[in-house]
Amino acid sequence: MANAADIGLIMLISIPILLAIGVPISIAMGIGSVAAMTTIFGFDRMAITAAQRVFAGINSFSLLAIPFFVLAGIIMTNGGIAQRLINFAKAVIWFIPGALIQTNIVANMLFGAISGSGVAAAAAIGGAIGPQQKNEGYDPNVAAAANIASAPAGMLIPPSNTFIIYSLASGGASVAALFVAGYGPGILWGLGCMIPAMFFARKAGYKSEKLGSFKDNVKITVDAVPSLFLIFVVVGGIISGIFTPTEASCIAVVYVTILSFLYRTITVNMIPRFLLATVKTTSMIIFMIGVSAIMGWIMAFAKIPNIIADSLLSITDSPILIMIIMNFVMLLLGCVMDPTPAILIFAPIFLPIAMSLGFDVVHFGVLMVFNLCIGTITPPVGPILFVGCRIADLKIEQVVKPMLPYFLILCCLLMVVTFVPEISLALPRLAGLMN
Repeated sequence: MANAADIGLIMLISIPILLAIGVPISIAMGIGSVAAMTTIFGFDRMAITAAQRVFAGINSFSLLAIPFFVLAGIIMTNGGIAQRLINFAKAVIWFIPGALIQTNIVANMLFGAISGSGVAAAAAIGGAIGPQQKNEGYDPNVAAAANIASAPAGMLIPPSNTFIIYSLASGGASVAALFVAGYGPGILWGLGCMIPAMFFARKAGYKSEKLGSFKDNVKITVDAVPSLFLIFVVVGGIISGIFTPTEASCIAVVYVTILSFLYRTITVNMIPRFLLATVKTTSMIIFMIGVSAIMGWIMAFAKIPNIIADSLLSITDSPILIMIIMNFVMLLLGCVMDPTPAILIFAPIFLPIAMSLGFDVVHFGVLMVFNLCIGTITPPVGPILFVGCRIADLKIEQVVKPMLPYFLILCCLLMVVTFVPEISLALPRLAGLMN
């Protein structure tokens, strides 16, 4: 049997090599972990142990919420809800210079708060409002940058599949507490994005929009209320204890399906396509969780988390400096990894260090997701960056420059969220979800 150091070395060398030659990250994690486990038990026992680890990793009731929230997001994207949210946001902030860019930001927050997906928000809202911005003479690079930068706010504002995955990786942090904790940082993210958008608007001379008639604005608000009400149904039901996050995800699917049929924007024939897209997305997530369970077991056996923690603590004993280093590392991870594998791999490593410094498990979950959300709009991986550019029909290099002020503000807000825990924890405590 190989010793712990050799086992860890096998995994840490094989996975980067596999990634470098183009193997998908979930497959690379699985192969590297199985190779390391084979050196411990041999092939026969490895097969049994690996299967047990995969089953244990995905045997969680809370994970059932993911396919339903994914399905709800897909139905919303096709169900005419995006345009109603855009109209509502425009009616609320018509007076701000560059109102269509600001409308994009607010609509992304609202759509993300209902769908829980930053990619879906960037695609649905960006696709719907982009032609309007083009017709009114907005710089497409500036408009696309605002759409891309603000879309991840929905990954923080509940419901959020990312928080469900973190709950699993952390060993059972309250999903309800994580959901509510995401409100403060998520709203802060959106407000932060409005600052550079206002700067660009003033510099380009964009005017505020003309206020519609009172009757028109009332109609717009009434049209948007059913969509907005989903936020109160889902989150309110979870906080009040009426139903669990998993039950809330099922209610969300029923709600948006009925709403979309009432809007006459989807048909029965479209349902199989939605289900197939849900299966494809969910299967990738669940497979990733399963192989990460094998990897987590190997890392624990090889004491890799302890080695990293000891190395980090040997650099300095300053909690502030340690958290800055961990934030920097997570920012780098977010640039090259999707949030799901990053959370599954590194939450078990960094969380014990953060808790030893006095950080709450919920607070650390919020700042970890905040870090990785920045990664979703950062090259070279950045899924929201690629989707936003594709929707706007632009090259990445065209939007990178106007996005720099957003990156600066979001990194500053990350430090605020890190060292002002009440931004995350005040609402869960007020709701009685935490001590």
